[in-house]
Amino acid sequence: MEITDIQVDGYERVARCRDEESGLHALIAVHDTTLGPALGGMRMWPYTSEDEALFDVLRLSKGMTYKSAVAETGLGGGKSVIIGDPRKDKSPALFRAMGRFLEALDGKYITAEDMNIGISDLEYVREESRWVTGLSVEKGSSGNPSPYTAHGCLIGLRAVVEEYGEESLEGQHVLIQGVGAVGGRLAILLKEAGARVTICDINEQRVEEMCDEHGFESVPELEHLAVESDIYCPCARGAGLNDETIPRLRSKAVAGCANNQLLEPRHAVDLMNRGIVYAPDYVINAGGIINVGVEMTEGGYDEAVALEWIGRIYGNLKRVFEISREEGIPTNKAALQLAQARIDAGRAG
Repeated sequence: MEITDIQVDGYERVARCRDEESGLHALIAVHDTTLGPALGGMRMWPYTSEDEALFDVLRLSKGMTYKSAVAETGLGGGKSVIIGDPRKDKSPALFRAMGRFLEALDGKYITAEDMNIGISDLEYVREESRWVTGLSVEKGSSGNPSPYTAHGCLIGLRAVVEEYGEESLEGQHVLIQGVGAVGGRLAILLKEAGARVTICDINEQRVEEMCDEHGFESVPELEHLAVESDIYCPCARGAGLNDETIPRLRSKAVAGCANNQLLEPRHAVDLMNRGIVYAPDYVINAGGIINVGVEMTEGGYDEAVALEWIGRIYGNLKRVFEISREEGIPTNKAALQLAQARIDAGRAG
């Protein structure tokens, strides 16, 4: 196994791992540990190059710093990515090698589930490293974070509808792009809250199954931006809000579970100029990391504590919207301002 550092300004540590025996090619980025050890999920994706994977892990780890700061989890921000096809490249040996990579960072980075990584994968990682959270409840851990991410997003959406002048989610039309573990659960919660839900996903079979089971409306993935809705909920990969997509949006608000929804920070200005309420992703989708973060508290994991902390997402979003209105700045800058204030307070002692 070969572990090498990559020097990136503004990051405490960025490391690369190549393990010929298992086939592991992975990156870990630790952005900031001012408020505590860096906690962030592990994802697996068939990136076309290491540069593409590095771009992703750097964006994601920085987002985790701000997500944890706003959510007041007492943790810093980090992320890990495995370069590979999750449909054919997974193996116990690969995940054990990933565990040895984690262990080499000696607790500076703590991992959890993310895209294409499940509890069964993390259990192999845990065989080689202590720094794994989000394992099964039966093992005293917090379990799958996805339902908690969806629950937190639902709480945040209540602040969103209030921001554009409605009293509740009942009767609101929500367009969800991506109905995997988080987006699919959010769709169910929204229907239970009385919203009208339209779904789409690149996995057409998944869409068909959810429509059959829950009665959702659906739209082809390639046509979903033409759908008029009250709220557009991106719940798949990031960078979906960009020069090409924003002019096509037909929604009052954008608020979803996906990480790094803006291709560039300037795209929040484009949303503001169009009068579209934007809920910064790392504020509204913090439920999963909050739930996992409770594992790191002195008393260990307690679901009641986790749900109480997740409930703060509503107030945090209200505060972001308030800062945005008061200072005439886009909500991504308002969220960053709130996060940085909490980081600075932690740094000051």
